[in-house]
Amino acid sequence: MVRSDFDEGINAARRGARTKAKSPAARWLIDGMNVIGSRPDRWWNDPDAAVRRLIDQLDRFAQKTGDDVTVVFDRQPRDVAPGTHGAINVAFASRSGRNAADHEIAEMVAEDEAPTTLTVVTSDRALVDRVKQGGARVMSSGSFRRRLDEVIEGRSP
Repeated sequence: MVRSDFDEGINAARRGARTKAKSPAARWLIDGMNVIGSRPDRWWNDPDAAVRRLIDQLDRFAQKTGDDVTVVFDRQPRDVAPGTHGAINVAFASRSGRNAADHEIAEMVAEDEAPTTLTVVTSDRALVDRVKQGGARVMSSGSFRRRLDEVIEGRSP
């Protein structure tokens, strides 16, 4: 990935998080690998496919709910660019390794014009503490996964 592609994706995600504060029903900032990891469906056999699958599911969720959704992943499949994917914003961590997205998410909360309107989806205790200090609410990855499934399957959340 070229650095400018990364910057474009992160900047688009941050702009989306800041500029949609007034209109959506809810604003979500999602730790993508935490949501993927909340379901032991053998995602680890093909993590790139799991990333693409979650992007598709989040797009359907956002289209059905009208919510503002930004997802940040620790890893980037070669065939997935950062930026807008349907109704959602997708970003990838600039660092590599486990929990690499945490830094990006904490920065997005800190830079947001209305952090109290954000709900961060994560199960990482350290990230929970950081984003709460920044004013954001938190939902666990497992709870959000259940909500996501209910919405895309047409059941009430």
